[in-house]
Amino acid sequence: MVSYLQIEGLTKSFGDLVLYDKIDFDLSEGQRVAIVAKNGAGKSTLLNIIAGSDTADDGKISFKRDLRISFLEQDPKYNLDSTVFDAFMSVENECKIRHKEDEWEYETRAKQILTKLRVGEFDKKVSQLSGGQLKRLALANTLISEPDLLILDEPTNHLDLEMVEWLEEYLNKAKITLLMVTHDRYFLDRVCSDIVEIDQKKFYRYKGNYSYYLEKHQERVDNQNAELSKANNLYRKELDWMRRQPQARGTKAKGRIDAFYDLQDKVSVNNNEEDVRLEVKSSYLGSKIFEAKYICKAYENQVILKDFYYNFTRYEKLGIVGKNGTGKSTFLKLLLGIQKPDSGKFDIGETVKFGYYSQDGLAFNDQMKVIDVVRDIAEEIDLGGGRKMNASQFLQHFLFTPETQYNYVYKLSGGEKRRLYLCTVLMKNPNFLVLDEPTNDLDIMTLNVLEEYLRDFKGCVIVVSHDRYFMDKVVDHLLVFKGNAEIKDFPGNYTQFRFWRDETEKELRQQEKPKESVSKTLSRVERKRRLTYAEQREYESLSKEIENLDNEKKDLESSFLKNDLTPDQLMSNSERIALIMKLLDEKEMRWLELEDLNN
Repeated sequence: MVSYLQIEGLTKSFGDLVLYDKIDFDLSEGQRVAIVAKNGAGKSTLLNIIAGSDTADDGKISFKRDLRISFLEQDPKYNLDSTVFDAFMSVENECKIRHKEDEWEYETRAKQILTKLRVGEFDKKVSQLSGGQLKRLALANTLISEPDLLILDEPTNHLDLEMVEWLEEYLNKAKITLLMVTHDRYFLDRVCSDIVEIDQKKFYRYKGNYSYYLEKHQERVDNQNAELSKANNLYRKELDWMRRQPQARGTKAKGRIDAFYDLQDKVSVNNNEEDVRLEVKSSYLGSKIFEAKYICKAYENQVILKDFYYNFTRYEKLGIVGKNGTGKSTFLKLLLGIQKPDSGKFDIGETVKFGYYSQDGLAFNDQMKVIDVVRDIAEEIDLGGGRKMNASQFLQHFLFTPETQYNYVYKLSGGEKRRLYLCTVLMKNPNFLVLDEPTNDLDIMTLNVLEEYLRDFKGCVIVVSHDRYFMDKVVDHLLVFKGNAEIKDFPGNYTQFRFWRDETEKELRQQEKPKESVSKTLSRVERKRRLTYAEQREYESLSKEIENLDNEKKDLESSFLKNDLTPDQLMSNSERIALIMKLLDEKEMRWLELEDLNN
């Protein structure tokens, strides 16, 4: 394979914080690599260094000659006075240059992508766009540029579930090389061929998708823990030896002393590795939760809710899904009293204590220290069972060390700010959590802990999220916002809903086929025509072709059960099955037409 990117001896630090130390990394044509790590480990920094938006302290980065690179940043910047379409067209890229002779075709394709990503108001000012719309505008710019190497930093943030699935399909069909950071585990599983993990300033590479990475990562951790256990035993023995030795030691002992300090460094580094711990008491929750009584809400010509009724039960965990702009976040703000309904009311129980996590993010003063943000809310946090914890101890449970607690908020990474925000929500002991896109910018390790916490949470949860894996793990049923005040209550998680929706659509298509066949048969009877010689030959061969395609499809489906396919083979087989199904539909329809004529 052609080498696209070569990194040698890369080192990067911020003050005393070392992100990576003399690491090597390479990327070849056709590879699709995702970077995973805890928040603050330098995932976005690495992408910025590769894209040229940041610099390393040391090391060498080499690219293939004339490599076309397109980079989606976390926080894209545009001229606020431009219109959406002018901002889009102002970005120069190779694709635009190649299409100069057919500008109409380029503009048409540009508008198609913008519309698909719901940035279809082309004359709207950029200053009027939300943060999510800006990110989608930047994503559209990135996709249309037709790069050799596509670098994406959290591409699924601000996309609804339908857009995420569209992007998944788009990337799987595109012949590109991909390097990205994302917290979306289903997206990782279905798009990436390799995973690179940043851990303790080192890079670990896994040749497989996210499911493969989980298995091999655990093997690596188990091996490291076994080594650490041996190191701890040896450390205790050597520490005892150090204490027993006289101050004046001979040169013979010097090597053992140096080895002791190396061992001490190894043990201390590994012992500092922890996961977020969510030990928070929820307040008592009575039997009456809330009742949404015939709520109506509209903006100009857009109806969000019309006579909406819902009675929320105790310990219910509800997910809200739907396209962007259908009113999901508005519904949460109505429930919390941030906005008022046009008519109807929310009847909320007296014991309900909301904890709201907004997708708009932090409202903290960036010039405050982390510890002061928490102390402004409470000096002491009730964990339940008579246990209490001070603000500093509580922050340590959220992986803010005593040193980082005295950092200013502006120094935190995007994910660390989100983790601090989550900390301030949970420390108030809510019994009803309202979470609007809680997975944005959180690392996968924190998401795993949050999912377990929410599953065991002794209270109610409403969550809006584009993260399908998160929704599958946390919620027990869905409200599906379809637009124009149409809302479906579905008893199950997102994967179950997706299966039900696909099967329903399939049945509807099947019901339409006989009607088409009948109308075609009638027209053929009217013509009173028989098969030509060529049609007779085609008719005789179609049965065998259909049988062969059906057998091939069964063989491919069986191959998925063996769990021995590479990611490339999985992708190739999936694409072949999709093509076979299309061919079967066409050939079966043609066979029916010829069968009618033959009879």
